[in-house]
Amino acid sequence: MKFVIIGAGSAQFGCGMLGDIFATEAFKGAEISLLDINPQALDKVYKYTIDFVEKNKLDFKITFTTDRKEAFKNTDYIISAIEVGDRFKLWDEDWKVPLQYGINQVYGENGGVGGTMHALRIIPPILDIVADMMEICPNAYMFNYSNPMTAICTAVHKKFPTAHFIGMCHEIAWLHTWLPEMLDKKYEEMDVVAGGLNHFSCLLSLTNKKTGEDLYPTVLKKADSYFESAIGYSDLWMKAKKENITDDTESWDKSAFKGKKSAYQWADRTLLKFILENYKILPITVDSHFGEYIAWAYDVADHKGIADFYNLYKSTLGIREPKIELKKHEKAVYIIEAIANNKDYREEAVNIANAGYIEGLPSWLAVEVPASVNKDGITGHKLSIPKGFLSLLANYAQAYDLTTEAAITGKKDYAIQALLANPVVNKAKLVHKMLDHLIEESTPWLDYLK
Repeated sequence: MKFVIIGAGSAQFGCGMLGDIFATEAFKGAEISLLDINPQALDKVYKYTIDFVEKNKLDFKITFTTDRKEAFKNTDYIISAIEVGDRFKLWDEDWKVPLQYGINQVYGENGGVGGTMHALRIIPPILDIVADMMEICPNAYMFNYSNPMTAICTAVHKKFPTAHFIGMCHEIAWLHTWLPEMLDKKYEEMDVVAGGLNHFSCLLSLTNKKTGEDLYPTVLKKADSYFESAIGYSDLWMKAKKENITDDTESWDKSAFKGKKSAYQWADRTLLKFILENYKILPITVDSHFGEYIAWAYDVADHKGIADFYNLYKSTLGIREPKIELKKHEKAVYIIEAIANNKDYREEAVNIANAGYIEGLPSWLAVEVPASVNKDGITGHKLSIPKGFLSLLANYAQAYDLTTEAAITGKKDYAIQALLANPVVNKAKLVHKMLDHLIEESTPWLDYLK
């Protein structure tokens, strides 16, 4: 068995994924090829990994290279998390430039103008990676952790419909915190079904595994009292500034806040409150992501919480030394283990092409759904989406179509049309000038648009 980790030079991602693989008994004896375009960062992680393997007497073969084609030889599983250029400098421009043209955005990473630019920068290099995979190891499975997830997965499935390409995201983990605390039940006691589009998913059903009792009415009843005082990113950012420390934005230490209430009402979740009230459905993520796709979200989202999340996120990346822990965190390793050993496994959320899993959304669109996994691969589960929520998903679908077509074909006209189709874009007169401005700020990554 052979793994390739793309983006292995990242101390956070590369070392985190290595810990997951090392902690999985079924992977003993495997080869792991570390791949990155940054030779200095890659060398640092490689030396640390070799030392860790030797000290812990682990049975793994570790190699490293900057040559993708060489790394892909005889590969079974590829795990990738890449970015293009200076992530936060480009993100700042994606957020700031549209403001100069009268267009507000909630976050600008995955949806809106910023999400469109992000997608147009990152899709071409990912398509190049998948092209090499299809040439060298066409039966391999590739797990993508890069954003914008839906745009990336949609583009890959359009251009390489037979590729085993799966998008993985951590947002579903919010339910692992919220539901047990809200209902005073262990997560394992509940049958949880969520889905939609990546960063734009909701809890769809919730039942007691033992009794079959529908627990969703209780969630809707208790949501106000729970979320009104729940700790949010503004609390974390305030703590980080005061103590000059930072926590991982997605797996932060909750023990420091145990029994405490937020200093802010509905921290990070004023849009979530609005969705609960008007759609009677619970988003599985906070305002920063869910609000990226909705025209009116800017009017109701918690902008302080979003800005504090961005600042905290920015402060946590690029400052870490390599550290491997022999623990399983990432769901990709569970999926790989099930495929390799023909184990029946249910994954709560994967991003795959919509093969009839969500009626009312196009088949070319990547959707986020639960899935069954075994030696035959990954099969999504069909979901029933309430009409109100489905209308929000459908509103954004055609923007994804045009964004991915622009990235695949290089046609600037499609990029313009993608912006005009985007629900968040409410100004048209200066869209051409805005796109030219953003292309200039993103050079050379968007120079291919003609």
